[in-house]
Amino acid sequence: MKFIVASSSLLKHLQMLGGVINSNNTMPILDNFLFELDQNKLKITASDLETTVSTIIDVESEDVESICVPSKILLDTLKTFPSQPLTFLKKENNQLEIISEQGQYQLSYLSADEFPEVPELEDIRSTTIASNILVEAINKTLFATGNDEHRPVMTGVYFEWSNEACRFVATDAHRLIKYTRNDIQSTDGSNFIMPKKPLNLLKNILPAGEDVLVDYNEINTRFSTGQITITCRLIDGKYPAYNAVIPKENPNVMTINRTMFLNSLRRVAIFANKSTHLVRLKLNGNQLLISAEDVDFSNKAEEKLPCDYNGEDLQIGFNAKFLSEMLQNLQSDDITLSMSEPNRAGIIRPVDGLEEGEDILMLVMPLMLSA
Repeated sequence: MKFIVASSSLLKHLQMLGGVINSNNTMPILDNFLFELDQNKLKITASDLETTVSTIIDVESEDVESICVPSKILLDTLKTFPSQPLTFLKKENNQLEIISEQGQYQLSYLSADEFPEVPELEDIRSTTIASNILVEAINKTLFATGNDEHRPVMTGVYFEWSNEACRFVATDAHRLIKYTRNDIQSTDGSNFIMPKKPLNLLKNILPAGEDVLVDYNEINTRFSTGQITITCRLIDGKYPAYNAVIPKENPNVMTINRTMFLNSLRRVAIFANKSTHLVRLKLNGNQLLISAEDVDFSNKAEEKLPCDYNGEDLQIGFNAKFLSEMLQNLQSDDITLSMSEPNRAGIIRPVDGLEEGEDILMLVMPLMLSA
């Protein structure tokens, strides 16, 4: 086995795949990249059993062979090279030699037979979606997923595709994000729950401006575009009836500049209780009073902001961390915060900045205010 490859190209592709490799694998073979050489094409695969990522790069070779190469030592070595051609040469006693302009390096390889096979998807359904839309949907929802292992369905993003629209939903029971694309439809009306890890990989490695083919069945899903393929196991379970928790009427509506509101929240939240992150919003006329207090340390802060408010005078408490994360994941100049009562959920929506066919709803549960 012998091939020549550009060091910068190989490093770029290996770094894309490296995110799937766990630091503590139960199977030693999972600490390796699978190299499958087919003449001038090198397919590289990484897996943690739940998620498998592969990519194909161009090389100079006439051989057809497969081996497993240790990921850490290979990545650490490639990071030190300036851009140059590297020659990989398989030698006796399971040794792989790398030849550069600076010298030669040898590392041990393993048999490709030990590497787990990528699951074959049967009875698949398919949808095509633009990569930039998929990345935007992931960025808009992923931060609101939960971490409770006892409620696994809430640790992922719910993909709900119909012949009317494609929706992406995330919730941790304290907040909920529903991102909708009315300009994309799926003919089969499917839904599934994607885990966080492959979604993080997708948003970091998907090339811009390309279509992504999504194949899925009851157990697995596969995202394919260009030379990149990600296959992962879905989260098994029934997603909560999220529409049931979205209030139908929130008559008290505040419209405010998003950046001004976000900056004020960040300042005031510094003085809030570190366990609850509670901030109080007091609305009276066209004025918003934001305040926070940490009684244990005698810390207190408040700010007054101009806003456009239609509704009854209201005081309501929210987790400043949740509000800030929601606001910083929007691009609009202004947002609306719709409320009904101090113990009912608030709804955040952007006033502007959305593409045609794009819609987003952010729900946040209130915190109880002390007297």
